Amino acid sequence: MSNSALVLALAAMTSLLAQSSPTYRVTHNYTLGGDGSWDYIVPDPPNHRLFIARENRLMVVDEDSGKLVGEVSGVKGAHGTALADITGHGFATEGDGQSVMMFDLKTLKALGRIPAAEDADAIIYDSPSSRVFTLNGDAHSSTVIDARAGTLITNIPLGGKPEYGASAGNGKVYANITDTSEIVEIDAKTATVTRRWSTAPCKQPVPMAVDTTHHRLFSGCRNNVMAVSDYQAGKVVATPSIGGGADGAGYDAASGNAFSSNADGTLTVLHQDSPDQYHVLENLETPQGSRNMGLDPTNHRVFVVSAKFGPVPLTVDRRS
Repeated sequence: MSNSALVLALAAMTSLLAQSSPTYRVTHNYTLGGDGSWDYIVPDPPNHRLFIARENRLMVVDEDSGKLVGEVSGVKGAHGTALADITGHGFATEGDGQSVMMFDLKTLKALGRIPAAEDADAIIYDSPSSRVFTLNGDAHSSTVIDARAGTLITNIPLGGKPEYGASAGNGKVYANITDTSEIVEIDAKTATVTRRWSTAPCKQPVPMAVDTTHHRLFSGCRNNVMAVSDYQAGKVVATPSIGGGADGAGYDAASGNAFSSNADGTLTVLHQDSPDQYHVLENLETPQGSRNMGLDPTNHRVFVVSAKFGPVPLTVDRRS
């Protein structure tokens, strides 16, 4: 994806006089520029910043102005970001280095590297255990890291290819296993898999979000449904429709809305009528390819990223 310029779009809830219920619309588009592909967007709510993985760096963007305020440089194949505000540390997965870079949240300077595993991709922070969990796709594992010391604790075999996950804040961490269409439950303290269940009829669950009040997980699936799981019972309770190519998910407790950002250029907004019942509020049009999203629960804004591509460079045939 060379010769591409990154574009950040902000979607916010608006209450229009002509409508009986609130809706969402894209309120701002910010051109961030720069070359290279991108991956996860991770909000930093206390500071209203966004961390956007961008091949060899993390772009740090001000949510209000859309301006680049800093970068975490030297990341070897940037994919995911985890933020541990209590320890003052950030963590970035390095897919090319099979490692995790720990950095200072204030200075954005690298503090060290921790070995992980092949295809270190998504990464999440679990506050109760003060541990970080990577999700290593090709290695079928999760690397567990001490968020204070920045040291490796162990690697957990997951029995399939993990995509994204979430911390429930109760000592449990959850992850989608995309190739087997399952969810695994990890005990954060013992660093072991304690349960797993099928996401059927959902196939290939990728993004995940969590509702800790009602004990629900939201798994965006590649067959255009969102699998809503009761993680206490360990079963799927609803599968509302979403757009195609789901790669990002979120849940806003204040509005009771769940989100799926989709590569087909839509942001599906689902309203939670009850913990087991959902309806599609809307499918908001977003820039084509806006598959990743970040939700800041403090201001209820949703951010999606896409790219504008420049002309393909001309090549000269020097054989003649």
